[in-house]
Amino acid sequence: MRYRHPPLLAGLIAVVAIAAIALPTAAKAQAKPGAGQKWVTSWAASAHGPYPIGNPSAQPEQKFAFPSPEAGAEDQTFRLIAKPDLWGGRMRLRFSNVYGQKPVTLDGFHLGLQATAGNLVPGTNRPFTFNGGAKSVTIAPGALAWSDPVNLPFARDPGAPGLAGRKLAVSFHVAGSSGPMTWHAKAVQTSYVSPPKSGSLGADQSDAGFPYTTASWFFLDAIDVMAPADTVVVVCFGDSITDGTGTTMNGDDRWPDVLSRRLHAAYGNRVSVVNAGIGGNQVVGPADYNTKPIPGGPGALDRLDRDVLTLSGVATVIWMEGINDFGAANTAAETVIAGYRDGVQRIKAKGIKVVGATLTSALHSTPTHGRPEVEAKRQALNQFVRSSGVFDAVVDFDAVTIDQKTGEILPQYQPNSTVGGPGDKLHPNRAGYAAMGNAVDISALGPRSGGKKLAATPQ
Repeated sequence: MRYRHPPLLAGLIAVVAIAAIALPTAAKAQAKPGAGQKWVTSWAASAHGPYPIGNPSAQPEQKFAFPSPEAGAEDQTFRLIAKPDLWGGRMRLRFSNVYGQKPVTLDGFHLGLQATAGNLVPGTNRPFTFNGGAKSVTIAPGALAWSDPVNLPFARDPGAPGLAGRKLAVSFHVAGSSGPMTWHAKAVQTSYVSPPKSGSLGADQSDAGFPYTTASWFFLDAIDVMAPADTVVVVCFGDSITDGTGTTMNGDDRWPDVLSRRLHAAYGNRVSVVNAGIGGNQVVGPADYNTKPIPGGPGALDRLDRDVLTLSGVATVIWMEGINDFGAANTAAETVIAGYRDGVQRIKAKGIKVVGATLTSALHSTPTHGRPEVEAKRQALNQFVRSSGVFDAVVDFDAVTIDQKTGEILPQYQPNSTVGGPGDKLHPNRAGYAAMGNAVDISALGPRSGGKKLAATPQ
C-alpha cells in the first residue's frame, strides 16, 4: 500500500463502556461523552433493502421463521450475533427501518455476551432502552433510531483476555407485525430467531426459545462504543468481496477481519475496523433503487452518508468496488471512475482519508462478470486507482491475488471456503482474503502514526 499526502489520524481505543444509546427515529444520540472520550463505531452492517431482496451466503431455510415477507416478523424475538471490533463497558446501538413500508415497534431489548449458539454467558444479559428510558421504540419508515447508552460491567476492561474474539448477542422483540424488514443479507454469521407469535424472549439466557437460524442481520445496523478521543475507525467500503462471500461461516475471515487482527496486534485496543460491504453493490447504480430494489442495494454514492460518513469516529476509508458496475450493469469504466472521484471528494470533505484498492480478477467467472470486456474495464479502473493521485494511499489487491499465467485469481484462492466446491473464480476464499488483508500497509493506520509521512502514489 502506497501513501500520499500527510499523515493518517491516530489510533482507536475500544475501551468503551458498552452503552447502547439509541434515540428515536430521526433524533441524534444525545449521551455526552466523558472528558477526553468520544463515541466510535465498533461494528456495522450496511442495510441494503427489504427482506428477502439480497445476496445471503449459506442461508438456512427462512420460510418457517418468516412465512410472509410482506408481513415480515410477527410478535417474535431476534437474537443477533455481532462481533464488536472494540470492547468496552459502554455501548449504544443503531436500529434501522430505512426500507420499511410502515412504522415498526421494537421492545424487549437486551445485550449480553454470547456463550455458545444463542446461549448467553450467565449474568451478562442487560436490558437497554431508548429515548431516555423508554422500553420500546417505534421507528418510522425510512428512519434510524439510536438506543440510550447501556453499561456492561463485564466489558469495562476491553483488554481483558476473556473478551478477545468474543461476540455480543443483541436481542429484541418485534411487537405486532413489522411489514417488510430492513436487513443485511450476507452476515456470514449465524443468528437466532424465535417462531412467529412467540412473544418477547430477550431476557432468556438460554436459546431454547430460538429454534430458527439465519445467516443475516435484521434491523440492527451499527454499534458504537465510548473510547478515548484519539481513537481511529477504519471503514472497509465495497461489495461482496468486502462483505465476505466465499469465506468461512462464523470464522471472521473476511479481509477486513484479517486487517483488524493485524491492527490490534500492532496497536492493541486503539483501532477499530468496520465492514461496510454489501454483496452485489455498485459504485454508481442503480438510479431507480427506491422503486425497483435489487439485491446489491443502493449504489455506493447513494449510501455513502448513512454507511460511512455518519458513522462515529471515522478516520480512514478503504474503498474497493466496481466489478458489479461492469459485470451486472455494463457501466462504462469512465462512469465508474467519475463516481469514484465524486465519492472521494465527499469523503475528504469530512476530513477522512481514502485508500483506493484495486479490483481482483473476475476473468472466466460468472457469465456476467467473466467476460473479456469486463476485464478490460477492470484494468482501466485499476490503472486509475494506482496512478491518478486521487487517493491518499493505494493497496494493490490485484497484485497479491492474480495468476499471471491465466489472468484469473490464483488457483489456491478459488475453492469456496463456506459451502465447498470449486468456487466461482470471482470471490476469493479464506486464503485469498488473508492475502488481501495482509497486503494493507498498517503503518499509517494506528494510534502512534500521527507523525508518519505518507509516501507519494505513482503519478
